[in-house]
Amino acid sequence: MSDTLVARLRTALAAEHAAVYVLAALSTRTSPGALADALRASYDFHRAARDALAERLAALGDIAPPGAAPAYDLPAGLGTSAGVSAAALALEQASAVGYGDLVAATTGSDRTRSIGWLSATAVRQLGFGGKPSDLPGIV
Repeated sequence: MSDTLVARLRTALAAEHAAVYVLAALSTRTSPGALADALRASYDFHRAARDALAERLAALGDIAPPGAAPAYDLPAGLGTSAGVSAAALALEQASAVGYGDLVAATTGSDRTRSIGWLSATAVRQLGFGGKPSDLPGIV
């Protein structure tokens, strides 16, 4: 087990805990429709990624992966649909950077999964008003 791999996976898990919390909060600030559907899909994705990361860390022998914090700071400007979309886009952009780090730090099935997550978050960004990028996750 590589200490670097475990550290990167732990960082990604902590980010997923925050993403799940923030997306749940964003979902309460919108009416049913396309934005609510996109937020729900993003929430479901990040929840599954969180669970997969926790399972992978356990398989690597990490007996104390990071748990969720009791609460996370919410972005400002959530009084409008545009503000909620902007917050979701920023979250997905940050996720892409994190997944890009995982792609760089992993091999084999870990890399394949990280590439899938990076691709999926790049597509979700479009639903929140993001622009296509040749190299998602690269800042």
